[in-house]
Amino acid sequence: MADDELVEWYRSQASESIDIEAEKRLAETIPPVQRIRLQAASLSKLIDTDKDDFLLACFVRLGAVAAALQGHGGGIDVVEHSLTDNGLDLVLDLTGACLSCGAAPGTLTSVKNDLEKDPEIFRIRFSTALLDTFDELGREFILKHGDVEFVDLNHP
Repeated sequence: MADDELVEWYRSQASESIDIEAEKRLAETIPPVQRIRLQAASLSKLIDTDKDDFLLACFVRLGAVAAALQGHGGGIDVVEHSLTDNGLDLVLDLTGACLSCGAAPGTLTSVKNDLEKDPEIFRIRFSTALLDTFDELGREFILKHGDVEFVDLNHP
């Protein structure tokens, strides 16, 4: 087996293990029947009618990052939204312990990538206020390598 193939095999095994563990953790807090209902729910309809269900519906659309958020006492919040011809345009923040976590730049990227897989979501961006919660190195890293966009809600 070539080095590249071995690396890919280990990556695949680790990814599978992470997904299994994430599924177990989520099943402990959100019953499967509720998760199925939330997964099938229209985000466009929930956004203006039930913010709590909307956030849970977004949460169940996250991959392994949902278990990380949950396990570390964090979450996501919607600070601004609009429904465009292309779908939902959301500006999010992290909440709880995620604000001070050194892994937050990776969390942002995972949240963005997972949510943008949903056909109802056009774009995920984050509030610039979130940048103030990172230390200088974390802020520099996320701006350079994070592949996420920040929006200054105080200056449209």
